[in-house]
Amino acid sequence: MNFSEVFKQSNQLCKVSPDGKYLATCVQYRLVVRDVSSLQILQLYTCLDQISHMEWSSDSLFILCAMYKRGLVQVWSLEQPDWHCKIDEGSIGLVSSRWSPDGRHILNTTEFHLRITVWSLCTKAVSYIKYPKACQKGIDFSRDGCYLALAERRDCKDYVSIFVCDDWHLLRHFETETQDLAGLEWSPNGCVLAVWDSCLEYKVLLYSLDGRLLSTYSAYEWSLGVKSVSWSPSSQFLAIGSYDEKVRILNHITWKKIVQFEHPAAIDNTKATVYKEVERRPAVVSEELSLHNITMGSTLFNTQSKYEICSLPVQIPVVKPDPDRANPKIGVSVLTFSSDSRYLATKNDNMATAVWVWDMQKMSLEAVLEHTSAVRCFLWDPRRPRLALCTGNSKLYLWSPGGCVSVQVPVEGGFQVQSLNWHCSGDSVILLGKEQLCLCYMDTDQEENS
Repeated sequence: MNFSEVFKQSNQLCKVSPDGKYLATCVQYRLVVRDVSSLQILQLYTCLDQISHMEWSSDSLFILCAMYKRGLVQVWSLEQPDWHCKIDEGSIGLVSSRWSPDGRHILNTTEFHLRITVWSLCTKAVSYIKYPKACQKGIDFSRDGCYLALAERRDCKDYVSIFVCDDWHLLRHFETETQDLAGLEWSPNGCVLAVWDSCLEYKVLLYSLDGRLLSTYSAYEWSLGVKSVSWSPSSQFLAIGSYDEKVRILNHITWKKIVQFEHPAAIDNTKATVYKEVERRPAVVSEELSLHNITMGSTLFNTQSKYEICSLPVQIPVVKPDPDRANPKIGVSVLTFSSDSRYLATKNDNMATAVWVWDMQKMSLEAVLEHTSAVRCFLWDPRRPRLALCTGNSKLYLWSPGGCVSVQVPVEGGFQVQSLNWHCSGDSVILLGKEQLCLCYMDTDQEENS
């Protein structure tokens, strides 16, 4: 495993192009584009203000930079560095900006969610979509880029509109059976739209492309409900994470629950492996305590850690949430399937140091990874069943069916990994600190050796 040198970045704005060739990073108001393989700077663009959001077009030819405070969007071309486009939303303001799947239209959501403006880069035509709902996930494109599903709120009722992305005409418009729609998401095959209610009402609704209600699922009443929803890449499973610390898996044939995964504080499941991060400070020989080492912030004083397999039963640390505060730290907030749909990784918020890995073939717990600090971010390798994690310290953690490994990031001055992103090839991971980033290059046989 090798690491690149460190580069500057702001606001964790760093993205690999969809074709995997370029790395774009934002540094204050500058946009820097590098070649992924050499990390040489290819283009440098200067925006009119500090960049709030940055996104590649689907064909990797354009980059959108949004400056929400100024209500501005600037678009840059990789092929023609002199060409650029500026969209000014003016006094109506801007809270969100994103590409359409064809990479030639930009969707801007105005302040107070008054409307969505669709700007065409090719024809300079402008379309308006009214009544977008301000919610957790109110807009989603189907994976094939053909359809846009939009949550709407009008006359105190929730609706969903489905638009055809070719010319933005309305295909279907229907009222949903929700009290307060919180989000919607297409299945990866584009056949089913999952819609879920706010946490005050446990309800997940499944609609077909023509707006027919296929099924409704509710696990319980009179308590905080759905916290997270995730489709498996195969579209066969819909995982629902709830405030009751459980994950329920629905199947795509009957839309009934086929299994329920719980997150107990005491683990005694003999089929599961529990990995615990154990820290030790390296012994320091007095000659090594030179002024040079101390001033350079050498890795000399870094705490080393490794995973150890625990004997059962194992007690997972639990933090009791404060019932008087909004958004209590309890329940399953993150659900993510491996690219082959074989594994599901989950995080239960009142057990913030642990990540749970479930085997979807055996429908059982495969592994629990317990850390000394709260887990900040975990993502699957896009090509193979390998999970990368970070906890805000100077380490990268990896799990695969072969085992677990904790890797020290060898950067002078201590590099604290706040979040991470995989390269689309799965051959490298971008590690993001507070104001820096570096690349970690994987050994391609890492999962066999771990």
